[in-house]
Amino acid sequence: MTIQTPLTFFRQHIAELRHALRVVTAVIAAFVVVRLLGMPQGWWAVITAVLVVQTSVGGSLKAALDRLLGTIAGALCGAAVAVAIPHVTDLGLGIAIAAAILPLAYLAAINPMFRVAPVTALIVMLPIYGPGGNPLISAADRVIEIVIGNIVALAVTFVILPTRAHSQLREAAAKVASLNADLMDRLMDGLTNDLGRQGVPPLHAKIRAALKQAETAADEAARERKMKVSDDRDPEPVVRTLYRVRHDLVMVSRAAAKPLPEALVTDLGPLLAILRQDAVAVLRGISASLLARMPAPALDNYQAGTKALSQAIDGMAEDRKRVPHEEVARLFTLRFALDQLGEDMRDLSSRTSELAKAHSAASASPSSG
Repeated sequence: MTIQTPLTFFRQHIAELRHALRVVTAVIAAFVVVRLLGMPQGWWAVITAVLVVQTSVGGSLKAALDRLLGTIAGALCGAAVAVAIPHVTDLGLGIAIAAAILPLAYLAAINPMFRVAPVTALIVMLPIYGPGGNPLISAADRVIEIVIGNIVALAVTFVILPTRAHSQLREAAAKVASLNADLMDRLMDGLTNDLGRQGVPPLHAKIRAALKQAETAADEAARERKMKVSDDRDPEPVVRTLYRVRHDLVMVSRAAAKPLPEALVTDLGPLLAILRQDAVAVLRGISASLLARMPAPALDNYQAGTKALSQAIDGMAEDRKRVPHEEVARLFTLRFALDQLGEDMRDLSSRTSELAKAHSAASASPSSG
């Protein structure tokens, strides 16, 4: 059992610790603000601060906007129904609640941005059941509290160790590339033997999860660009290329569903071994380049290997007596998949180098210092 030192733990979980610090700071700041303002139910501002602070600036901006729009919609609807429908009895309150929640629940189903609206409507309406409640004042209080929570949360997000979504995108993309390298290693091994084939399904699951993380980070990075809080490059092409590489490897996995016949392994084994080494090196190099913001490696060796493999497969396809028809078809599938993988890895390498150039240009500009 490996024992982690506090310093090792800190280095491995620095992103999570930074996020925890921002949340705690936002909670304390929101609590202090509502106390200074003397708000009787200011705890809604504190709750909002917890919900709005996300792991990136882009995520916090989205959470704040969703929270604000959902609160306004819920407060207006709840106040309007409370004024329009008498609810001095349990039956009347039940009818009023149903009338307010039905359209808001439908709205939340159409657009998740409004998922907090039904909750806000309930908060606005339920205190009205007591004597002396005013639905308009209650609605205004909820909106003010949410606005305060949003302002505090966003201020903390921008000031306390801010994390850009673009950095999270690079980390997620690097993880995808590294996992793809592991998968390529297993798949090419599966063409010559069955060793390690049981490890392929878990790798596919990990890649899907990492791609989802990259997609989420890309959405948040795009929001930062749209709101002018970041001038990083458009993140969408990186995610799109990662998905294409993923699809190429799925094609390779179909061709590598079982080992090749022994005669083909004898002829193609050395070429496949070289291609395996070169592809894994490229993918791992891209992963390292994403993390270091450095130019990505070239694909010259890999493309030379695919060309040699294609020539060997063409020669085998002409010998119909020696190579069964179904194996010829599988070899052509493998050739196409590996060729396409080379094109998409080249594209991913270019995207990685573009990110490195953009970072170098930003670091060299006078305003960056």
